[in-house]
Amino acid sequence: MHPSPLHGTAASNPAAHAVGPLLRDWRQRRRLSQMELALDAGISPRHLSFIETGRSRPSPQVLLALAERLSVPLRERNTLLLTTGYAPHYPERPLETADMNRVREHLQRLLAAHEPYPGLVLDRYWNAVLVNEAARSLAGLIAPELSAPTLNVYRASLHPEGLARFTVNFDEWAAHLLHNLRRSIEASGDMALVELEREVLAYPGVRAALDASRPESGRPVLLVPCVLDLPLGRLSLFTTLTSFGTPRDVTLDELCVELFYPADEPTERALRALRP
Repeated sequence: MHPSPLHGTAASNPAAHAVGPLLRDWRQRRRLSQMELALDAGISPRHLSFIETGRSRPSPQVLLALAERLSVPLRERNTLLLTTGYAPHYPERPLETADMNRVREHLQRLLAAHEPYPGLVLDRYWNAVLVNEAARSLAGLIAPELSAPTLNVYRASLHPEGLARFTVNFDEWAAHLLHNLRRSIEASGDMALVELEREVLAYPGVRAALDASRPESGRPVLLVPCVLDLPLGRLSLFTTLTSFGTPRDVTLDELCVELFYPADEPTERALRALRP
């Protein structure tokens, strides 16, 4: 009798050997016990233990239920499926394709409506895929090579030939950015983001800024602004990040919109004065 696909032996299911450690890594990253994850996903702890040790091959439904509970990004959910020998579940359509026309138009409309304040649409690696005119003006202040082949928020903000040379509160702002990058790494486990973190930490002054930044005592600060000393004057900006709700496409799951807002009246006046 052949073993079932759910409870086959490790020898008969080589894919089970590969997916088990991946799932265990995600579970440990989310700080869940086997008992907690199994109960939340609707399977027995014994079944989950067998999956993690490679003694059992999960069905696609069980695999996706576990990934949902673990908040695994859609790209990594496809990886889990492929590793186990199943077809990927989530499509990935580039933003430039016809299928994405409506999404792209709405994003462009959102960025245009945000003028004269800077706005960007960012991918998984914090590369700008769409920008408005205000953001393009800021990007014009950095060394050209930092925008090639595409503008990356962390390189543009932390490199000494980027906005770092204009940033008044560099220690505070750099620490804020690096904490965000670390959260992205913990959420996705993406080694490309680990490499990006390693790169920017090697920039002059960045690691020292992270070490020097400490919460201030006294009156709490509501938001961490980016304060820039520019030819047009001093700008103090705070940001918001927005992502798509319930995406079922890998590209949409990885996109976010970063919008900058004036943190004080002089900044608002300076930015509005630039509007034609």
